[in-house]
Amino acid sequence: MKLIFLGPPGAGKGTLAAVVSEVYKIPHISTGEIFRAAIREKTPLGLKVQSIIDSGQLVSDETTIELVRERLEKDDAKNGFILDGFPRTIAQAEALAKIIGIDCAVNFDISDEEVVSRLSGRRVCKACGKNYHTDYMKPTKEGVCDKCGGELFTREDDKIESISKRLDVYRAQTAPLIAYYRERNLLKDIDARPASEVILENFKAVFPPEN
Repeated sequence: MKLIFLGPPGAGKGTLAAVVSEVYKIPHISTGEIFRAAIREKTPLGLKVQSIIDSGQLVSDETTIELVRERLEKDDAKNGFILDGFPRTIAQAEALAKIIGIDCAVNFDISDEEVVSRLSGRRVCKACGKNYHTDYMKPTKEGVCDKCGGELFTREDDKIESISKRLDVYRAQTAPLIAYYRERNLLKDIDARPASEVILENFKAVFPPEN
C-alpha cells in the first residue's frame, strides 16, 4: 500500500503511522526522518540540507521533492509506504504524482476545537520528558511527574496561541490537499476523535491487512 496521511497537528497521524507501519510491514516516512537520514548518510542532498539548516534557512520544495524521490527508491519502500508530512501543498502533490502513484490519501478528520483541547491539555515533565494530559492522563499529584517527581510544564507549541497559528497554516496550505485527492477518488476519511486503538481497528476495516 502506498499511502499519504493527512490531518491537522494533534490528529494522531504519527502515532497511528508507527503502528500501521508495523502491522502492514511498510515504512513510515516523515519529512523529518527523510532529512535526518540523508544528513546522517551524508548523501549529496543530505549535505545540501545540512548547509541549508545550518544557515537558518528553510529547505526548498525542489530539494524536499528530490529527497522524497531518493527515499522512495530505497528497497524497503518497494512494497508500499506511509508518507507523513509530505505533500504539504498542491504543488508538492503534483510533483509527487510525477514520481510515483499512490493508492490512497487517508484524511484523519478532527475539528479544530478537538485539536485545541488535545494539545493545550498536554503537559510534559521537564526532567524525564514523560507526557501527561489534563483530561486523559492526569498525574497523581497536579504538576508533578509520577515517574520522577519532576515539574510538569506546557510546551510553547502546546499553548493556545501557537496551536491556533499552526491550525491556520494547516488550513491554508495543506487542507486543500483533501479536495485535491477527493476529486481524484484517492481519499478516505478516518474519524480521528476516538482512542488510538479504535482508530486502528477502523483503519483495518478500510484497509484489511493481508494474512
